[in-house]
Amino acid sequence: MATTLGDRLRELRTRRGLTQEALAEAASLSADTVRKLEQNQRLTARMTTLHKLTRALDVETSVLLGAPTVLELPNGSEPASLLELRQSVTPLHEFPALGSDSEGEEAEPPTVAQLRDGIRSTERIRRLGELTKITALLPTLLADARAAVRSYTGEDRAASYAVLAEAYQVAATTLTAFGKEDAAYTALERSMAAARQSDDPRLEIIGVSTLSWIFSKQGRVADAEQVAVQMAERIEPGFRSEPVDLSVWGILLLRGASAAIRGDRADTAEDLLSLAAAAAARIGSDRLDYATPFGPTNAGVATVNAYVDLGKPDQALRHAQRIPNLSSLPPTWLARHCVDRALAHAEMRQNAAATRALLTAERAAPEWMRYHATARHLVAELRERELRRGSPIRDLAIRLQVEG
Repeated sequence: MATTLGDRLRELRTRRGLTQEALAEAASLSADTVRKLEQNQRLTARMTTLHKLTRALDVETSVLLGAPTVLELPNGSEPASLLELRQSVTPLHEFPALGSDSEGEEAEPPTVAQLRDGIRSTERIRRLGELTKITALLPTLLADARAAVRSYTGEDRAASYAVLAEAYQVAATTLTAFGKEDAAYTALERSMAAARQSDDPRLEIIGVSTLSWIFSKQGRVADAEQVAVQMAERIEPGFRSEPVDLSVWGILLLRGASAAIRGDRADTAEDLLSLAAAAAARIGSDRLDYATPFGPTNAGVATVNAYVDLGKPDQALRHAQRIPNLSSLPPTWLARHCVDRALAHAEMRQNAAATRALLTAERAAPEWMRYHATARHLVAELRERELRRGSPIRDLAIRLQVEG
């Protein structure tokens, strides 16, 4: 079975009946890039390169990157908790022709306050990157929220729909993190349907941000940019707008910029990043709205990510030194930023600095690191560069169960 990025690339190319030169031409890349990847001379590639390859091969990005083996059982099936999450997103009771049209015996539904406590708890766990805990908690939260919307009326029902919408959004992001983008799309559709019946109009906006991220993970970068920018234009804040409205607008701009970069639209990305930075400066401080940070810190982190994706590691590292208040970021956001810094250092052959950044990411969000494909591929590449047996990068590879 294909175990490296290069192995999977060669296998997918062969299935399509393409030569290395033909794939390179279809992806607008050099044949040398394809050859080095397939020969495992390079174990990682920038996201822009990966998206070009996946579009040319007509597969999702997660197929090329490969799901971490720690997610798989020996027989190749999904862990029970992940299967249960899938079932909670598309429960059998919603297909009446197959049987019961209810979720079982109706018990006293939780109060709106209890539901809100549940979603806040789930979001805290999500920010820590503890994905397996989320898969265990979400099925119950989704069932409780569905029971509440069936039982309540008026304001309590609208508030319950808001929790249900957020819970489906968390399910969508969790499934995407596991490389299950199609199931994530279904979860997001249900989130948007619930949001329209809720008491919070901003939930649909945040849902579009999540949709943009799912599209990016699927390699649909043009769609990812389009949905984020269209919603941002629709809700563009005015002079008297509240900070939360500036925040959700800025979140959409950053999503759009990320997609534009991966679609080779650097000028558009620069404009969107500039608008986001202006919104962050206007807010003046870092916020956390709908479990997503926005402010001067996250705008700076997004700029570093952009430079990394554009293949400008020196600019990425210079900008990283100027980012204020990194400690305000949730652990998973901090870990992502550390991985970006590691990628920039690795591109410049600064292996020791890249390893230090990866170790910082691991300390911030250890479980998240086990499931993050880019981080795992970078660990594999740095391990190949390291000759010493007892080195920190080799120890990290063992902890992350990186093969090889």
